[in-house]
Amino acid sequence: MAPVFLLVLDVDVQAHTAMMYPELYKELQKGRVLSFKTFFIWILISIYQGTAIMYLAIFLFQEDFVHVIAITYTVLVVTELLMVVVTVRTWHWLMAIAQIFSLGAYFLTLVFLKQYFDPVFITSVNFLWKFVALTAASCLPLFIMKYLRKKFAPPIYARLQQG
Repeated sequence: MAPVFLLVLDVDVQAHTAMMYPELYKELQKGRVLSFKTFFIWILISIYQGTAIMYLAIFLFQEDFVHVIAITYTVLVVTELLMVVVTVRTWHWLMAIAQIFSLGAYFLTLVFLKQYFDPVFITSVNFLWKFVALTAASCLPLFIMKYLRKKFAPPIYARLQQG
C-alpha cells in the first residue's frame, strides 16, 4: 500500500520547465484533471480489475478452490505494484523502496500465514501460469489503453517535452 501513497512524490515536469511554461497549469485551473469523471474512471478500473481477478480465479480453480486465496492475493499485490509502476512518471528513491517493501511484506505473509498459502502449490508451474494469466487479464487491457491514449492524445506536458 505504501507505493500508492508515495505517488504524491511523482511530478509531471521539472520545476524549471513549469516556470518556463505556465500554460501547463491551465488544465489544472479548469478542474479537468481531478474531476468526478477522473474519480469514476479510477473506480471503474478498480471494479474491472477486481472482477477480472475474482471471476477468472474462480473459473481457473473450479477443481482446486482451496488455492483461490493464494492466487487472488498474489495477483492483487502484483497488479497494484504494476499499476503504480505504469502510473509513475518521475521516480523517487522512496517509491522504489516502497515497492521493495511491499514485495517483502507479501513474502512475509507467505511465511507466516501458511494455513492460507500452500508452499508446494505456490512454487508449481500450475500456479505460475495461472498467476501470469490472471495478472495479464487484469493489467494488459489497461496498459494498452494507457499506451494508446498517451500515443494519440498526449497530455500537454508530454507535448512540451517532445518539442
